Amino acid sequence: MNELPLNRFRAKAAASALLMVAALGLAGCETTPISSIATVETAQGSTENIASLTAVIERNPRDPEAYNVRGFAYGRGGRYNEALDDFNTAIKLNPGFYQAYANRGLIYRFLGKNAEAIADYNRSIQLNSNYDTAYIGRGEVYRTSGRVNEAFNDFERAIQLDTTDPRAYHRRGLLYQIRGQHEFAIEDFSTAISMSNSSPEPYNGRGLSYLARGDDDNAFADFNTAISLNGEVAESWANQALVYERRGEKDKAAKSYARAVQLDPNYKPAVDGLSRTKKV
Repeated sequence: MNELPLNRFRAKAAASALLMVAALGLAGCETTPISSIATVETAQGSTENIASLTAVIERNPRDPEAYNVRGFAYGRGGRYNEALDDFNTAIKLNPGFYQAYANRGLIYRFLGKNAEAIADYNRSIQLNSNYDTAYIGRGEVYRTSGRVNEAFNDFERAIQLDTTDPRAYHRRGLLYQIRGQHEFAIEDFSTAISMSNSSPEPYNGRGLSYLARGDDDNAFADFNTAISLNGEVAESWANQALVYERRGEKDKAAKSYARAVQLDPNYKPAVDGLSRTKKV
């Protein structure tokens, strides 16, 4: 979730890196959210799995947990309306079901219904003030809505609760990055990576903060790792290209920018980078 516009390199390396990261880190934040639903195995959203969960509900039609689990599976499969129906039923059967409120809040966020999402996260926190997932979810709504101070406070609260969810550290790192506090950002991205090193997002985030500090080598290593974890993310290729460009290796930069554009033709940092580096 990080994006990246660039200026020139070498002579203006430090200043450009800071400007770049500001734009890059922000844009990227919007592209590939790491949601709690996204961490569920794909099979859990499959037709076969949902059929088995439906069988459980048919045997236990008054069990709110069964509806909550199936709603989660529906959400994982992108069937948001059916997910909402199940979370609604779970909450009706158990009005104190704080996990179901947070899950429904996540679906509302995916649907762009931020007010409803925040209301559900608020209710979840009201029912259980130590539920880290609700703080992380609400913080993400705040962050993507530009309410960065409230977002920071929510991620901070989740971390104070000793969350084991890497999203809290990754998202707080993004906010430190926006503030230009790159040492703190690097620490948070590193913690997120230590909790779950299979996602490219924190590597991209940490790489951008390394760039802002003029540490191109560590940035390059992080962007390459991001690509090795998932070669289908345009941001990772554009970030790698950025380092090539800063090194003056325009041919390599153009190839990486071209790959980013191939993956996402609307990814402006890659489009702009390609126009700067391709041969006329």
